[in-house]
Amino acid sequence: MAPKEGKSSSRKASMSRTKKAGLQFPVGRIHRHLKSGGYADRIGAGAPVYLAAVMEYLTAEVLELAGNAARDNKKTRIIPRHVQLAVRNDEELNKLLSGVTIAAGGVLPNIHAVLMPKKKAGKESQEL
Repeated sequence: MAPKEGKSSSRKASMSRTKKAGLQFPVGRIHRHLKSGGYADRIGAGAPVYLAAVMEYLTAEVLELAGNAARDNKKTRIIPRHVQLAVRNDEELNKLLSGVTIAAGGVLPNIHAVLMPKKKAGKESQEL
């Protein structure tokens, strides 16, 4: 029995744009949202791929730093507090997200130097 010859054997398997670009974020969905968002009359083919790559990179960066913050606090699960600590302790992410409030993130621990107790000069000053 010879293999059947038809459209399926001569046709290549379809490959998504996400897979072609080697990304995890959905290129087709981002393209659809760019088109329907009214950002421009026309959207090029490379725009959603580039945007997906940038979004994936930023997400990976924030998740890595938040995971490190969670590990520092001896936790296995990332919570908004860990994301807040990660973003605010990173100079570039803090600049990018300076106008963003992270819900349930809290604030960075910070005590002003003026409020700290004064250090004593040493034993010599006490003896005089």
